[in-house]
Amino acid sequence: MEIYADLHMHSCLSPCGDNDMTPYNLVQMAKLLGYDMIALTDHNTCRNCKSAEKIGNEIGLTVVSGMELCTAEEIHCVCLLPNSDTAEAFSAYVRTTLPPVENQPEIFGEQRVMDCGDTILDTEPLLLTTASSISVDALVPLVKKFGGACFPAHLDRASYSLLSVFGFLYPELQFTAAEFTPQADLPPYLDAHPLLREMRIVRNSDAHYLENMLEPNEPLPLRDCSAQALIDYINGV
Repeated sequence: MEIYADLHMHSCLSPCGDNDMTPYNLVQMAKLLGYDMIALTDHNTCRNCKSAEKIGNEIGLTVVSGMELCTAEEIHCVCLLPNSDTAEAFSAYVRTTLPPVENQPEIFGEQRVMDCGDTILDTEPLLLTTASSISVDALVPLVKKFGGACFPAHLDRASYSLLSVFGFLYPELQFTAAEFTPQADLPPYLDAHPLLREMRIVRNSDAHYLENMLEPNEPLPLRDCSAQALIDYINGV
């Protein structure tokens, strides 16, 4: 099947996410744009995924629970989990690896945990943009233990990307997919980093505001429109 998906977007729980990016708003907007599937990937947490997944089930949009994890090397990686319950367990583990730095809402925003009807249930006290103690070379095996898949985010960006930190890819990291921004000129990267030719390439919006959400472009060839089919695809199964 051809599945139109955006696998990287943020809700109002991310400190850089707009308060209008509630689970309800972003799922409804994705449906209006014509997506079959989205993944909610807040920074270092999955606490809004259950609400987003429930809204998606109600309107017929597959919502995959995920996270944009910041590794110990300050490399951003998108992690995808099979369901919101597993995502919450993964999120609880990641929280234990974050430094005890309190959020400053007046600077970074409130980091809102929301229900399906745009009611604020809680605010996350830890600052979610810090680096975890999880190293990038340990990430793929860790996420697979939770039944998920992961890939390095926005490789073409000059900060918080695997290429900006290391300058190269190496097979020991075990990534089978990689993300580029929609604006990236891909051929030069494929020439400079031949390992990319063996990987699944995805392009996502990384939307932090409703107006940043893009119209569907390149579909993914999945066996069906499910989180498990997406995870298998990213893992090269």
